[in-house]
Amino acid sequence: MTPPILEVREIYKYFGNVIALNGVSMRLQQGEVMCLLGDNGAGKSTLIKILSGVHRPDKGEYLVQGRPVAFSSPRDALDHGIATVYQDLAMIPLMSIARNFFLGSEPTVGRGLLKRFDMAAAKRIVRDEMAKMGIDIRDPEQPVGTLSGGERQSVAIARAVYFGAKVLILDEPTSALGVKQAGTVLRYIARARAQGVAVIFITHNPHHAYPIGDRFTILKRGQTLGTFTKQDITRDEMIHLMSGGDELANLEHELREFANDAMAQQLADAIHEEV
Repeated sequence: MTPPILEVREIYKYFGNVIALNGVSMRLQQGEVMCLLGDNGAGKSTLIKILSGVHRPDKGEYLVQGRPVAFSSPRDALDHGIATVYQDLAMIPLMSIARNFFLGSEPTVGRGLLKRFDMAAAKRIVRDEMAKMGIDIRDPEQPVGTLSGGERQSVAIARAVYFGAKVLILDEPTSALGVKQAGTVLRYIARARAQGVAVIFITHNPHHAYPIGDRFTILKRGQTLGTFTKQDITRDEMIHLMSGGDELANLEHELREFANDAMAQQLADAIHEEV
């Protein structure tokens, strides 16, 4: 069998006395969307930083296409085809779409002192790559800050795919978007998958994850609660696991008792006033 394009086995990460990740395992196949879910503090950000080369695990194995790796920087991860799109997108709002697309890897024309940014080539490539994502760019020279949140996400995704990403890690790409823009981003993720790119979609929103995900890994307090397919788990079961169903049941019971106590006090106050 073809080995997973990316896999972590029993990963641990400590920050002083804090256990950020406690034996996390996950695998990703080519051309699939793996949704990494968990509430705030579940360990999603720490795992992202390990996958993208920002942190090294304290224990465990990290394999890319079946071979152990030990990244010392995000550049090492990029050299292995692992690209991460963070929430801030690493874009400069006042610069053009074309400039942002090639930021740090600009196509040039001419030599020596006459060497300059090849805007004609950049505009052509941006139009072609965005068209592959199903987007017709009005003007590649318009400031990227004039785009909607969903459109900026599409530029970041298309940029990563163009520069050879085999694995695309998306850090909460829909968290600050409305319903329509979030749906647009999910379509872009589907298009990246159709091009054979493996996607890790990090989110705390199961309503965004369930329609697009092929498999779902759920984190809670630095541990893996399991990896599931849609045949294994329903959306409601996923919500129950993420939120901690027992904890919510206890909270509901406490709130009900509090409400009953408040009503009893109001009744006692009313009786006292009558007397």
